[in-house]
Amino acid sequence: MTETRDESRPVREEDAFDVAAVEAWLGRGPIADVRQFPGGASNLTYLLRMESGPELILRRPPVGTKARGAHDMGREYRIQAALEPVFPQVPTMVAYCTAADSPIGSELYVMERVDGLIPRRDFGVPVTPEQADTLCAKAVDALVALHAVDVTAVPDLAALGKGEGYVARQVGGWTRRFTDARTDDTGDWTDITTWLDEHQPRDAGQCLIHNDFRFDNMVLRRSGDGGFAVVALLDWELSTVGCPLMDLGGAMAYWVQDGDDELFQQFRRQPTTIPGMWSREQFVAAYCRRTGISLTEEQWRFYEVFGLFRLAVIAQQIWYRYATGQTTNEAYAVFGPAVGYLEQRCRQILTRS
Repeated sequence: MTETRDESRPVREEDAFDVAAVEAWLGRGPIADVRQFPGGASNLTYLLRMESGPELILRRPPVGTKARGAHDMGREYRIQAALEPVFPQVPTMVAYCTAADSPIGSELYVMERVDGLIPRRDFGVPVTPEQADTLCAKAVDALVALHAVDVTAVPDLAALGKGEGYVARQVGGWTRRFTDARTDDTGDWTDITTWLDEHQPRDAGQCLIHNDFRFDNMVLRRSGDGGFAVVALLDWELSTVGCPLMDLGGAMAYWVQDGDDELFQQFRRQPTTIPGMWSREQFVAAYCRRTGISLTEEQWRFYEVFGLFRLAVIAQQIWYRYATGQTTNEAYAVFGPAVGYLEQRCRQILTRS
């Protein structure tokens, strides 16, 4: 039996679009119903229930001013379309439309919905400690498999790479994005960005990275052993060719574990505190064992801090849209305080002996 939790809700008024126009453009028959998914704070995601055929997912950028280089629907679509033949854990793409030709005035793409369970803050179904332990191992397997994809054999994936210097480009690029999204209440991160600039390592290789790897971007199904299998990875907006340890650091920025302070617990988006779930240290160690990468605690400090800094920039970009009135979504009101907390967390790691 496939467990699918229906988290869709009525479409928010400010996020509504012309359904009849999309139906005519898509050419797959009548759309019986449109719902919106509450998860995600960047691009907007909708469920299209068709009168016949599989359910579809529509992705589009948010309304209002966008961060430079963000919300590229065409890029996200092409990555998944190119990846599907060599990495089965991606949805099947259906159609893409440019902003110029769009029935709703913005870029969009449509893909088939993958049936299964997406773990959120709460898992959604009962999970034993043994199942949670095994799922963590399978998550490592999925990340290792993604990083092992031969991008040189897939032109559309190889084209994502810009050569050596990925770490340096990321430090510089995210620092600029943070500057562009500053608001009056933004703290002074100069010492943190300076430390990142002065301590950046060489790239630990080049591979396809997801850049938003976490449980609430996975679709799970029951496996034969009664546990769960990772059947799809979602939300490829930030995917590129780059350093695998930067991907790992980004993933661990979201990984709130049992024993973390109360404020960090409030920002938890995935069920990583239930009995049997691994700690960040266990996940990193397992990844290094699987890949043969040697990583000291001091070397890991850079990737840990950068992952949190990048998360803070993403939160600041969303907070900027809310603070400047580009969106009235009250769910975004927490992002300002989140940036302040992440600043403190970065400093705690930098001063950790």
